[in-house]
Amino acid sequence: MLTEDQEAVAQYGSLNSGVYVISVRDFLQNFWPELQAAHELYSSVSQALQEKESEASERQYAEHLPAELLEAGIKSGRYIQGTLNISKHRALSEASITAEGLSNKNSDLGSGVLVSGTKNRNRAVHGDLVAVELLPKSEWRGKDTALAEGRGEEPSGEGDRKPMATGRVVGILQRNWRDYVVTFPPREGPQPQTRNSQRILAVPWDHRIPKIRISTGQADALQDHRVVVRIDSWESTSLYPNGHSVRVLGRAGELETEVQTILVENCIHVPPFSEAQLREMPVNSPERPWAVDPAQAAQRRDLRESHLVFSIDPPGCEDVDDTLSVRRLAGGTRIELGVHIADVTHFVAEGSLTDLEARARATTCYLADRRYDMLPAVLSGDLCSLLGGVDRYAMSVMWELDAQTLAVASVWYGRTLVRSSYQLHYELAQALLDGRRAEVPELAGLEPAERDGRLARLVSALETLTRVARHLRAQRDQGGALELEGVEVRAQLDEERNITALVPRQPLEVHETVAECMIYANHWVARKIQEAFPHQALLRRHPPPRQEFFSQLVDTAAAKGFTVDTRTNKALADSLDLAEDPRDPLVNRLLRIMATTAMSQALYFSTGLQAQDQFYHYGLALDRYTHFTSPIRRYADIVVHRLLSAAIAADRGSDPGRAVVSNKELEETAQHINNKNRAAQQAQKLSTELFQCLYFKERDPQADQLCLADAVIYSIRDNGVLAFVPEYGVKGPVYMKNREGQVVAVGEDGVCEWQSGAVRRHPDCITTSSGRGTATFRLFDHITVRISVRSTHCHADALSLEVVSNEPHRRAATAGAEPQPPAPARSQSRGSSQLVREVVRLAEEASQQAQEKAARRPKLSREEREFSQTKTPNLYSLLEEVRELALLDAEAASRLCATTA
Repeated sequence: MLTEDQEAVAQYGSLNSGVYVISVRDFLQNFWPELQAAHELYSSVSQALQEKESEASERQYAEHLPAELLEAGIKSGRYIQGTLNISKHRALSEASITAEGLSNKNSDLGSGVLVSGTKNRNRAVHGDLVAVELLPKSEWRGKDTALAEGRGEEPSGEGDRKPMATGRVVGILQRNWRDYVVTFPPREGPQPQTRNSQRILAVPWDHRIPKIRISTGQADALQDHRVVVRIDSWESTSLYPNGHSVRVLGRAGELETEVQTILVENCIHVPPFSEAQLREMPVNSPERPWAVDPAQAAQRRDLRESHLVFSIDPPGCEDVDDTLSVRRLAGGTRIELGVHIADVTHFVAEGSLTDLEARARATTCYLADRRYDMLPAVLSGDLCSLLGGVDRYAMSVMWELDAQTLAVASVWYGRTLVRSSYQLHYELAQALLDGRRAEVPELAGLEPAERDGRLARLVSALETLTRVARHLRAQRDQGGALELEGVEVRAQLDEERNITALVPRQPLEVHETVAECMIYANHWVARKIQEAFPHQALLRRHPPPRQEFFSQLVDTAAAKGFTVDTRTNKALADSLDLAEDPRDPLVNRLLRIMATTAMSQALYFSTGLQAQDQFYHYGLALDRYTHFTSPIRRYADIVVHRLLSAAIAADRGSDPGRAVVSNKELEETAQHINNKNRAAQQAQKLSTELFQCLYFKERDPQADQLCLADAVIYSIRDNGVLAFVPEYGVKGPVYMKNREGQVVAVGEDGVCEWQSGAVRRHPDCITTSSGRGTATFRLFDHITVRISVRSTHCHADALSLEVVSNEPHRRAATAGAEPQPPAPARSQSRGSSQLVREVVRLAEEASQQAQEKAARRPKLSREEREFSQTKTPNLYSLLEEVRELALLDAEAASRLCATTA
């Protein structure tokens, strides 16, 4: 028996009764002397307990109220329940409480509840579910509107200082503690030390998390390293929480360490697929090639000979999860449109180990230089991929449309067997549509007559598909579909994964054609499963934004003379279409970016939890919507495929197999997927920011012309502006007043420098007064900024923008420099939706990864061919071993290495 009760050890430890009574410390020393990580953890926890007992009784924070008082206070309305969100720009001074329905209970709570200062936060950590008591109205205050030294882009929606509801935390209903990445700072002077442990205040990578006190004997070795820690406790007598270290990620600043930090901070865990999971996979190798099961062929609609099926993806794409078909039916009065999606659920049985792992991951995670797949590669890159010239299982939706009006005459859902005739890439498909000369690989080597005939048939299909897509977009436009805009840039890497350029994304019309077909299929599948299972269908809704979130957009547009009506999505779409400046196309783009920022997030949900009027998708202007078209990379689509299969079986009167999950289970799955999606999106954003910093970090901002760029002002703050750099997809603060109190002074040639003076904010501009006179910076002005990297020891690097001229930047052409791509013209169907941008992103990422993979493709072993995983030891197992060894002392590590060699 293990115990820390020393009296029990003394009384029973020497008795010979068959039960050994021993302390945890003695157990570790006698039985596991070389398990240094366990010794370190024990020392850390016991030290924290000793400190808890010996600390002064003086309270630093108020005690939390008991649970029964909190529950009663929330019911009576005295306390407000909500999630604590700490400002990443003002982590020490500003936090807020958000909760659904606050504004319905009290009009003063429309913007949430402000919690000012760490004392009022009362030991609550970002993400905790807390109970808040409102302060008297005389103590209410507003959010700070000055630019702050912080990480990343400043929020642009905090444009006023009017007091808002302010409160203090009186209790914590649910902790949201997770793994945190911290950095052990350089030690200065003597440190508090007990036995072999030293007390270190480790600094979290996330600005919003307080410093964490760690007791460790490895303080010297862990300096300048990123370490994963967990919080153990936070007593009212302590300024900081106590925690212990879990594992070492690596030295701060190294690429792999920073990437792993991003994953840990977003709770993304992506180990290699296990042997047990891989044993569930079908085999497809030269020795054992996979073939269509005759029983499956008999149950499916066979499209291999009757339909011209093709895919449109990036060059070298291996995970093709959607294909299209379009043809005129007999008589020419009807058009048949087909969307054919990889039948992942045929290979991934519900409840299998692979299914459980896919659910846990919920989505493929895309970073700037890599991706972490939701499914094993044997499925995602082979048997579920609808590659050209091979037989594959699919789930299809096929419509018969009137050839003239394109009205739907009938729709068919079912499992199919397809063979893609052409694996086109986007640029090739666009070239064929534009009538430009292009080589189609599948037609190479054919006789001219046959080649010309097949090419004409392919081009005709693409033209018909484009016509249908334009019609579908026009229908959604009439309903109020929004054309939103995001800030998207791709890091272009060489073969050694060094960043060579930051490339803004440039969509083609064919991207939108594919996207519209996918939206159409998702909409019709949503209708089908909702009608079949009214209370347990997985749909995706996009709630209308709160009107106060549009204030920044409305005020900014008004400064340019435009009126933006935000009452409905149709009114907003029409207003944005009219807000065009013929002299500066960036004006409309920035307004659309602001509209995108104001949007609420689309969410998965179970139909049994919401009234039908809440199903609406605001951005797409559709009454019902779901995700069906990407089951290789989204678990939600796998759930929808199973629901669709059950609906089809019900129509036929056959047994659907497993029972459809309950509304409660489905809602839990939906919430899990929503959380994982948010985490993956945040990880992708942070990864892009990491590579943006890497691009500029090795450049001299004073000498390198690539560090100078044109920027557009889109928001005015008390001491500066927010600006957008379209060339690099960067948004950030530009200060007009620095810490020394100097302001930006502008010379006759437009060059800016720091001088003593004053700054004044106006609704549509900011002015600086100095010895050089008065300078004015207005909304939508183009200025020249210098981009540099602001490095911090304990946090992620961040880009810094400094104004160098109040004139637009015009980069001089240099010898050998690549020409900048022209700004893309708007397509006939007016730009791109969010799904279009997603298609573009996936296209470019897959293209880049395919090129890198081709450049360094090794000779595959049998394990790699069959299971897409190498033998042990592989890279992952080696890294895991190195990570575990990181906390061992040198002598123990050498002994362990000797035994495992």
